[in-house]
Amino acid sequence: MTSPLALIAEDEPLLAEALRAMLAQAWPELRVLPVALDGTSAIAAIVQHQPEVVFLDIAMPGATGLDVARACARLSRPPQIVFVTAFDRFALDAFDAAAVDYLLKPVQPDRLARTVARLRDRLDAPDDGALAQLLTTLRTRLQVSSLPVNGRADGVANDAAPGEVHGIATAQGATEVAAEVEEANEPAVLTVARERRDYLRFVRASVKDEVRIVPVEDVCFFEAADKYVVVATTDGDLLIRTSLRELLPQLDPSRFWQVHRSTVVNVAEVVSAQHTPLGRLTLKLRRRKDRVAVSRQYAHLFRQM
Repeated sequence: MTSPLALIAEDEPLLAEALRAMLAQAWPELRVLPVALDGTSAIAAIVQHQPEVVFLDIAMPGATGLDVARACARLSRPPQIVFVTAFDRFALDAFDAAAVDYLLKPVQPDRLARTVARLRDRLDAPDDGALAQLLTTLRTRLQVSSLPVNGRADGVANDAAPGEVHGIATAQGATEVAAEVEEANEPAVLTVARERRDYLRFVRASVKDEVRIVPVEDVCFFEAADKYVVVATTDGDLLIRTSLRELLPQLDPSRFWQVHRSTVVNVAEVVSAQHTPLGRLTLKLRRRKDRVAVSRQYAHLFRQM
């Protein structure tokens, strides 16, 4: 696989070179194009070179970073966008522009490392374009009847029985399809379908008189507290004014598991499950000292496989 390509758009050359040096440490295989010193140059470079990742300053001459991000959204293969700026007041606009992350200057190495991990996960995910091509191929191979496939946006028929696609496939076609699906890794296809749901990506949480924007990946667990929910992160606890009941459907169930009537945990943060001397099951977390209690109703989630 070719190493991913990135562009840094930054009107301050020294800051751009500092970010390039940090990326060389955090992501050695990443190839970085020459720095774009303004928004117009950034758009031209993105169209010409089609980088997978773009690090964007927001306040740039020519076109702002937000303008560049909106232009990227119209491309057939838009890059992953990370905003790097000194101004946190643009955070909500950045997330509206579908940014993967939002880094405040000066960028800290540990914070950049988390961003790089997030980008790697995105780039390793199955490609939507490849999925669409696969589905087109499958329909052709199946040689379905003249009835159209009456399905959802992901190409899966709503009312077809398992293994059927509104028609009868020839034996040869079915065999070829089975090979195609096995080769394409069907679980990955299902993962893409799930990823398309509009799950919560960021939490806006109050801390005294300010609002912080927290990526859900940085949340260790959510805990109900009357009319609020405590957002437990590695940097401390924040509050959001919603109920856990309202929050839960917005969270990706493959990442966030309800383990108690009042608690939802980020399963990636769970190191181990252990019974106390009184027989209660608790979870040890990777980046918090708290132990999270598991009720009997959810204990089966942590039984040995």
